Amino acid sequence: MFRLPEHEALINRLGFNNGGVADAVKRLQSRDTTVPVGVNIGKNAATPIERAVDDYLIALRAVYATADYVTINISSPNTKDLRDLQAPESVAALVSTIVREGNSLAKKHNQRKPIAVKIAPDIDDAIIAEVVSAIIDAGADAIISGNTTISRDGVAIHAVAKEAGGLSGRPLTARADAVLTRVVAASKARVPVIGVGGIMSVADAQRKLDIGASLVQIYTGMLYRGPGFVGDLVRGVKSR
Repeated sequence: MFRLPEHEALINRLGFNNGGVADAVKRLQSRDTTVPVGVNIGKNAATPIERAVDDYLIALRAVYATADYVTINISSPNTKDLRDLQAPESVAALVSTIVREGNSLAKKHNQRKPIAVKIAPDIDDAIIAEVVSAIIDAGADAIISGNTTISRDGVAIHAVAKEAGGLSGRPLTARADAVLTRVVAASKARVPVIGVGGIMSVADAQRKLDIGASLVQIYTGMLYRGPGFVGDLVRGVKSR
């Protein structure tokens, strides 16, 4: 992970750096909080893209009982070929398979857990509407827009700009808002949209809500503003 403090930005290539789904479930089972906790699942780096759905299904089955919602991550730039799954036909097949398994698990556990799909801010504007429709038609409960970017617009001359990984923070704000606007329009209010990317102030979060996001997620903003940033947002934003 590389900080670009003068740009209020980060570049990370952490990937899905964890001990695996079994370790995650063990921690989830021991948590002592009523705060909803979502679990982000993706394919292993070593899994061929044509077998990606197997990894998602294994993870979904493992976390279903303890997660409050599950995110299908198809947008991390740090897992080889993962973003290929965002093609409309690919995402439709992947999400529909995962949703069917989710429906089976809901019957087994007598409780339905929402399934969200997380897309990238680098997605081609020309296909956003098609991708959004494919995700919704496949049965997803929400769309998360978006993730880190592989673009280096605004930071290209920085000493660490050539480091591989996803860029987040202030340089992502404008692009994230532009993609969110398209995603919200394409969703036609059929599912909630969660706005992510470049939220560094209350005004940034408010703008995402005004665009049409139902919720927002933060990461880099909290690193630069501190944990109190969460409270600032809660107190400062106004619902639509």
